[in-house]
Amino acid sequence: MGTEFNRLCGLLSLCLILSLMTFREQHDADASAGRSLARRACELRPTQVLIVIPVDAAGGAPRGGASQSAEPANRGYEPFVSAAQAVLSEKQISVHEARGDARDVRQALEFLQSQGKPLGAILTTHESAQWAVFEDLAIDFPALGTPPVMSPQPYRWPDFLKARNLFNIADQITVIAVIAIGMTLVIITGGIDLSVGSLIALSAVTCCLLIQDHGGGIAAGSGAMVACSLAGIGIAAATGVLNGLLITRLRMPPFIVTLSTMLAVSGVAYMLTGGESAYKIPPSFTWLGRGTVRGIPNSVLLLGGLYAAAHFVMTRTIWGRYLYAVGGNREAARLSGIRTERVLLGAYVCSALLAGFGGVIMASQLQSGSPMFGQMYELYVIAAVVVGGTSLSGGRGTMVGTLIGAFMIAVIQNGMNLLRVESYLQKVVLGLVILTAVGIDQRPSRAGEE
Repeated sequence: MGTEFNRLCGLLSLCLILSLMTFREQHDADASAGRSLARRACELRPTQVLIVIPVDAAGGAPRGGASQSAEPANRGYEPFVSAAQAVLSEKQISVHEARGDARDVRQALEFLQSQGKPLGAILTTHESAQWAVFEDLAIDFPALGTPPVMSPQPYRWPDFLKARNLFNIADQITVIAVIAIGMTLVIITGGIDLSVGSLIALSAVTCCLLIQDHGGGIAAGSGAMVACSLAGIGIAAATGVLNGLLITRLRMPPFIVTLSTMLAVSGVAYMLTGGESAYKIPPSFTWLGRGTVRGIPNSVLLLGGLYAAAHFVMTRTIWGRYLYAVGGNREAARLSGIRTERVLLGAYVCSALLAGFGGVIMASQLQSGSPMFGQMYELYVIAAVVVGGTSLSGGRGTMVGTLIGAFMIAVIQNGMNLLRVESYLQKVVLGLVILTAVGIDQRPSRAGEE
């Protein structure tokens, strides 16, 4: 347990470092910022207020275009606008909107100028408050008076610790962490499973194609979606059975078997779709991947349940002890009466089944199934397991460690994205992390040899 505690401390230290490195001025444009801004405006006792809604919903530099075409792009600011309008309406303040870019705002100001009523305040985001149209309001629009251009008050906070970023980490890690459970079982037995990335694609493609072509497509019901999802998971589990039989009955090396399966399964996924994506999926299919319960993503709740069950299996069941025994010394385990072939077969089936489940989750998150899903995921999963302390030589590892390892990989990648590290350098860093973890893993064995 002390090892897991040390890894947890390392994860928290990494989070602290990234928090300090991403500590910067924040300019929110959410519902809370909208309410706060409207209350500040109410202190001026205005009779009418203009709310500017920029084109760019991502909060970056506004784009050009007419206001009517900008409507879909403004949805990211709707909570900000709605909250501000609710506060202003309570005070019976007349509210006008200007949606779009600086040109649209100028047209709105010209319209208000023609009415001849003074404008009490202009509420907008930090970015649009810098537009040149607001620089000489008193000269360009004398009938409006001198309305202040107000934006949410900035504050300093780490980008890494923003709620949206933390939920993004949890959301992005779900598929990798789910598959890492099965990979941990396999590696504890002394094996490896390189086919999990391709099984993600096969499961997602199978599930979505069945929904699209046989389950009703966009109009598919919940029963059809569940059945199609189980079919996707089932075909992945069947591949796991094939892997396990080739390894146990024919004594083929796990690396060669799963490498071959990885290539074959990927080819099947491309053949099924013709290289295209299956996307005629009902919006309700995203419930698993994007839905929430009291603000907590369903996928995160599912992940917690799976890890709790896996931890129980590994620490409180006979099969869990058999896994460690087979990984520690397969021949000794066989001589002690353990049916090692069944244990190994079970580990590979579980790994493939969880990879299939991960494919369904990814399909739910992206509302589509593509043969390109899961590329490089086998490496990320192995990295999470190894960084979590599971020995590549078998016989040692825990689910708690794997979960911490998965979070460490996700946090490192997220931190590099926040720091705008180039994708090529990110691969170098991830490779060094894995190399370091393996080096630490090998220290006990080297010490024993000495």
